[in-house]
Amino acid sequence: MVLGVLGAASLIIARRPDAKDAIAKLAPYQGWIGAISALWGVWGVISSVLNIGWMTTFPIYWFTFLADSLLSVALGLLLGVGVLKTFIKDATAQAKMDQTIAKLAPFQGTMGLVAIGVGVWMILASILFAAG
Repeated sequence: MVLGVLGAASLIIARRPDAKDAIAKLAPYQGWIGAISALWGVWGVISSVLNIGWMTTFPIYWFTFLADSLLSVALGLLLGVGVLKTFIKDATAQAKMDQTIAKLAPFQGTMGLVAIGVGVWMILASILFAAG
C-alpha cells in the first residue's frame, strides 16, 4: 500500500491536499522503498511461477499474489530507478531500464491506485481467511 501511495501521490494530493504532509514524510525514502520493492516483486513473480499449482487450489490468492508482485516490480522500478542505477554499472542495462521506465511512466498513477486496492484486499483477505 505504501508503494501505491507513493506511486499515486500526485493523484491523491489533487483530491486530498491534506495528505501532502503525510506523503512528504515518505518522499525522502522513495528511492530505497522502490528499489527494495522492485527486487521483492521479482522474487514474488518467481515464487508465483514456481507455485503455479496454487492456481488450482487457491486461484484468487495466486492471482492476487501475482498482481501484487507485478505491481511491486513496476512501481518499484519507477520509484527506485535512481537507487537501482547506482548498483547497475552496465550502460546497456541502464539504457534498457530507461526504456522500461519510459513505457511504465504514463501508467504510474493508475498502477499506484491499483496497488493501494490490491494492498487493502490482501490485508482484508489475510484477516478473513485467518479467522476462518
